[in-house]
Amino acid sequence: MQRGLPMQPTVVLLKEGTDTSQGTPQLLSNISACLAVAQTLSSTLGPRGMDKLIVNERGEAQITNDGATILKLLDIVHPAARTLVDIARAQDAEVGDGTTSVVLLAAQFLKEVRGYIEEGVSPHVITKGFRKASQLALDRVKDIQVIVDKSNPERFRSLLLKCASTSMSSKLIHSEKPFFSEMVVDAVQCLDPEDLDESLIGIKKIPGGGMQDSLLVRGVAFKKTFTYAGAEQQPKSFKSPSILSLNVELELKAEKDNAEVRVEAVSDYQAIVDAEWEIIYRKLEAIEKTGAKVVLSKLPIGDLATQWFADRDIFCAGRVPSADLRRVCQAVGGSIQSTCFDIGPEHLGTCGRFEERQIGGERYNIFEDCPKAKTCTLLLRGGAEQFIEEVERSLHDAIMVVKRALKNGEVVAGGGAAEMNLSAYIRKHALQIPGKTQLIMTAFAKALEIIPRQICDNAGLDSTDVLNKLRMRHAAGDKYYGVDVDGPEGVRDNLEAFVWEPALVKVNAISSATEAACLILSVDETVRNPQSEQVCPSDIPLARLN
Repeated sequence: MQRGLPMQPTVVLLKEGTDTSQGTPQLLSNISACLAVAQTLSSTLGPRGMDKLIVNERGEAQITNDGATILKLLDIVHPAARTLVDIARAQDAEVGDGTTSVVLLAAQFLKEVRGYIEEGVSPHVITKGFRKASQLALDRVKDIQVIVDKSNPERFRSLLLKCASTSMSSKLIHSEKPFFSEMVVDAVQCLDPEDLDESLIGIKKIPGGGMQDSLLVRGVAFKKTFTYAGAEQQPKSFKSPSILSLNVELELKAEKDNAEVRVEAVSDYQAIVDAEWEIIYRKLEAIEKTGAKVVLSKLPIGDLATQWFADRDIFCAGRVPSADLRRVCQAVGGSIQSTCFDIGPEHLGTCGRFEERQIGGERYNIFEDCPKAKTCTLLLRGGAEQFIEEVERSLHDAIMVVKRALKNGEVVAGGGAAEMNLSAYIRKHALQIPGKTQLIMTAFAKALEIIPRQICDNAGLDSTDVLNKLRMRHAAGDKYYGVDVDGPEGVRDNLEAFVWEPALVKVNAISSATEAACLILSVDETVRNPQSEQVCPSDIPLARLN
């Protein structure tokens, strides 16, 4: 009689209910998720890109076409697609511009090799080909970039204006490009050229008025703080005042509810009250002796102190936000003091003019002509609040681009010109390489064409026709030709047309997109524990709003 095979015991590795997906279907599913994210962003690219209106669960609406902002507002739950959110955020933090481009490139790299994965090509072969093509692309960017001479200030300023203008061409404010480009370049040139800390550019939003009413204050401006009655009797304008910045509370302390003071006679109680008044008067007299005419404090300045300063023609403001106070110190000099005593002239700052001015419906304290001004403030005006917020995001991108151009001074032609040149170069180089790597590098080269193609589609041009013209131009050696959304031809020399971008935007976008694509290709299994399954079941939509 034949013996039966011994029964194999069931090995339980994972908790019951754990969902595991693996193999090629998992990889293809991840690629589809990334393409769905890219599809959402694709229509925002370029000078004719559309905007997205995103409403959160509280009913607050935001209008934007900034890639990083859109991905932040979309609560993407698919684990692989979240990689694209990370690279968009990294691009925004590092360079400030090119957030939509980096997501489109990463998704297109995956789309071009999806066929090879279905046919059984190993993801490692694809990853190796991508890395090789990426390195070629980065080396080629160094060849086609134009280094601008910083020794001629006028020409260099003109370069910065072109870079700012190109960054704004796809934003809501593109109709006011010349006005805002000047403002952004002036703002960045106000900063210390050594560290160019963009956080020292304050941006204040004031609803009302038109975009042209926005202004740049070469110094610091902040909204009038909460004040007591005596503030109206204080002078509101000074020329060359001494400015004292404090981190001291100047008001009478109320006893806590559970405080208990036992006194034998009324005179004892009076002595306690007098001592309290004595303390605050000593502080106020010490401040007056410094000669300061403008007193600012992070902490509250009470009604007694406000009236006392008003009687002596001194302006004071309490509860000043710490970021604004830091920028005031950067502009006027001096330092923030945590005591009112032993304050010398070296601790005070000064500025050419101080005034409290009405702007729209708000009053602003403005410090101008600051001797140590390494900071400035943009006061933005506009009709709707959502509109001003989008203007702020657009100016942030432009400020970052100008900052990078100021540091490096290397630019490439925009409008898809750089991508077309890299594509032609990699395609030509791939023909000399045997094996499957040739196919992968050709796929990489084709994927780079998504940028000019999408710019054409968004502008309503015939993308096939325009791309054929561009391929012909780049094959003939015209390496700066890109898409022209305004002219009848559809193509032009974008270096001559002053469509310029810092080379760093392209370098960062290509290397980040390649890394993200390689990361997604290296994942062939997703394991979800039962708890996360309850939170986000498998039939949850790819993206849901906050």
